[in-house]
Amino acid sequence: MSLDLDLVRERFESSADFTIGLEEEFAILDPETLELKHRFEDVYAACQRDEVLASAVAGELIASEIEIRSGRSQSFGEAVARQRERRSRLFELTDGMGLALGAMGTHPWADYLDQRIIDTPHYRRLRHDLGWVAQRNNTWSMHVHMGVRGADRAIAVCDRMRELLPLLLAVSANSPFLDRRDTGLHTVRTEIFTRTFPRCGVPSRFGDWNRYAEFVGMLERTGAVIESTQLWWSVRPHHRFGTVEVRICDAQTRGDESFALAGLIAACIAQTAIEYDEHGYDGAGWPLGDREIEENLWRATRYGMSGKMIDFRRGVEVEARAALDALLAWAEPARSRLGMDLELPERNGAQRARQAFDAGVAIEEIYRDAVGETLRTYTAAKQAA
Repeated sequence: MSLDLDLVRERFESSADFTIGLEEEFAILDPETLELKHRFEDVYAACQRDEVLASAVAGELIASEIEIRSGRSQSFGEAVARQRERRSRLFELTDGMGLALGAMGTHPWADYLDQRIIDTPHYRRLRHDLGWVAQRNNTWSMHVHMGVRGADRAIAVCDRMRELLPLLLAVSANSPFLDRRDTGLHTVRTEIFTRTFPRCGVPSRFGDWNRYAEFVGMLERTGAVIESTQLWWSVRPHHRFGTVEVRICDAQTRGDESFALAGLIAACIAQTAIEYDEHGYDGAGWPLGDREIEENLWRATRYGMSGKMIDFRRGVEVEARAALDALLAWAEPARSRLGMDLELPERNGAQRARQAFDAGVAIEEIYRDAVGETLRTYTAAKQAA
């Protein structure tokens, strides 16, 4: 199997700017005990009998997880409408199978040693290649794809997005609990996934397509990867779709917050492309190095939206909420162009969960309430109808 990087480059050269695709991952649960259920194959088979879901669901390594995808949409509004319909169908189908769906970055008490990997050639190979790493990864995320025309331009957007990833992670933070304990983190999912998987986390700055292709080609020649999906970076050019994909965020408990977060990510990608067109590669100022980005990534992981980020260009700390307000203002031209009116919550999932925990609510009850919120908000449109 060849990555065919020349073909991928052509795909980006003909990509359509600012098309959007959304991907949301859910835990498959027993509705009474809230234990993980290894029922992906059963749910997937049932989805194949639904004309909409047949091409909209996918597996993600573990048998207690299912992903729902909007598919390529011409606008953010279209992506939201498509995803709403797919959500409603999926929740109705799983309810009929006696299952529930959860949406947090981690399951607060599930034992990864009990986890089962999906039994397909692709995932059997990953289990063989990754060993314990594959077994440990019982986490849930959300991803956003946006079309970016031009291979060099797509790499430039990925490079610039690197320094925005910590704040986007902080906004999404929704996994404070693991092993029935408060981890002290706002997103322990990030520690599980990005610190264990190879070719993961924030990638290095590539500069242009040729340097990117040279590096990825070397990985292929040396047997490190045989397909592009083994590049698990938090922002990456997606070889099949010709998109820039951001994949750093925790799954969101509330459906409206998932859409708001997706809109924020899409606006950042689009604004970055717009600035590249206007100012060139370094139009936003000297790029932050790996160490600077890593420092903010840790702050996002540890404190989420309750902490501070470092503005390395000014050499000062900034409250995360103030940094978010500045990011929204910066992305206003793209938000207007894409027709986005984003309503981000005052408190995200991790903040609400920790507030409940500090008030004496048991972790099991916090998760039960979260699963109820997921059902209510991800199917809100159907319930209103």
